[in-house]
Amino acid sequence: MKKFLLGIAGVIALVAPASAADLAARPYAKAPAMIAAVYDWSGFYIGANGGWGSSHKCWDLQNGLGVFVASDGCHDATGGVAGGQIGYRWQAGTWVFGVEGQGNWADLKGRNVAVTAPAFTNESKIGAFGLLTGQVGYAANNVLLYVKGGAAVTDDRFRTYFTGTNVPVTNTVSDTRWGGVVGAGLEFGFSPNWSAAIEYDHLFMGSRTYTFNNNGNFAAAGTFFAQERVKQDVDLVTVRVNYRWGGPVVAKY
Repeated sequence: MKKFLLGIAGVIALVAPASAADLAARPYAKAPAMIAAVYDWSGFYIGANGGWGSSHKCWDLQNGLGVFVASDGCHDATGGVAGGQIGYRWQAGTWVFGVEGQGNWADLKGRNVAVTAPAFTNESKIGAFGLLTGQVGYAANNVLLYVKGGAAVTDDRFRTYFTGTNVPVTNTVSDTRWGGVVGAGLEFGFSPNWSAAIEYDHLFMGSRTYTFNNNGNFAAAGTFFAQERVKQDVDLVTVRVNYRWGGPVVAKY
């Protein structure tokens, strides 16, 4: 029995190397294709913004018939702005299209001494504004350069004071003024759903004529004080942060 087992072991020892030599070499496995994450700007988003604004206003004195008399000078109403925006974007290749609504609180105030009557100072203030715009942008992965345009609305206040004493001599004239806006921005996606941007906007608000009435502090007969035609433009620079519903898609090189 022992000789039989030794014989089998010898046969196995002789056959095993030959069988191993007959085995085919292991085939080469190709490395998997590289995969890159491609940022997709499509989806709804909501965000906040804050920055600085300047409203350039020029006043023209009119007569009681609304005919130009003389320029009353210009001033820049400047200050801070803060608010939010909500919108939707869709991406087609490298092009990105979108619509957005924005609403901001503002504190843009300024004044100048009236050229026609230096005893008086004209003041203006923008307390809020809104934008409703369309967008077209070009995306380089997670970097988006875009332009925008649409409608703008401002909440304006106007008043006249005694120069030097700051005592108001007219009623406050309030106006909700509509105009247009164009702008441009650069946005960077720093995570799948978060992005930050810097944006510049210019608002074309046109000219409006306002009647200012004596509030009783000015010793003059009657309530009429003056009629002024005010031309207004607004420049805004804001920093924005957005949260978007969506995320990057994955594509192979």
